[in-house]
Amino acid sequence: MTPNGNGGQGTEFITALLKAWSGGDEQALERLTPLVYPELRRIARRYMQREKVDHTLQTTALVHEAYLRLVDVNIAEWQDRAHFFSRFARRS
Repeated sequence: MTPNGNGGQGTEFITALLKAWSGGDEQALERLTPLVYPELRRIARRYMQREKVDHTLQTTALVHEAYLRLVDVNIAEWQDRAHFFSRFARRS
């Protein structure tokens, strides 16, 4: 992994995959998922740290639930990587 946390794939590449996925390219989603998953987990982990100690939801479950909602959302077009992660953070 590189310091940007996505295996050497830059922001522009992720944005290109998001736009391709928005355009109906299902293979783009398959390529995108492993690139964004580590950042989704980091966002969820930060969210979970603010929760009460006795909560029962686990980070992985939160990531999967929010991701499924994002994949299912009918959005005209992802603007860029930041837009995608912002939407995820609001759904977590």
